[in-house]
Amino acid sequence: MQVIRTIAWVVLTAVLVAFIAMNWTHVPVNFWPLQDGNYFHFEWPVGLVALLFFVLGMLPVWAYLRAVRWRLNRRIASLENSLRATSLASLPPSTETPEVVPAIPLETPSDLAKP
Repeated sequence: MQVIRTIAWVVLTAVLVAFIAMNWTHVPVNFWPLQDGNYFHFEWPVGLVALLFFVLGMLPVWAYLRAVRWRLNRRIASLENSLRATSLASLPPSTETPEVVPAIPLETPSDLAKP
């Protein structure tokens, strides 16, 4: 799955670089009208303008998806904690003492060399 994701990112990057390279002509971008009838504008390459507005368009979607993921992770953690609390509360208290198993001494390399 990681290979497919890497290939997709490489293809997307190559397409984006090719688009920007083919559209490097400068165009005026009007931002705000001024009082004298002109506009406050810059002259930027078409590819850069397209990339900038693509990123600006994806920003609200990315922020929304991050908020949804954060909310769902909090809900999952809350449900796991409540399940853990109810499963521990439903267990009867154990009155048995655990059995102690004696430790087996490990053989050292010097013990193995003795005949």
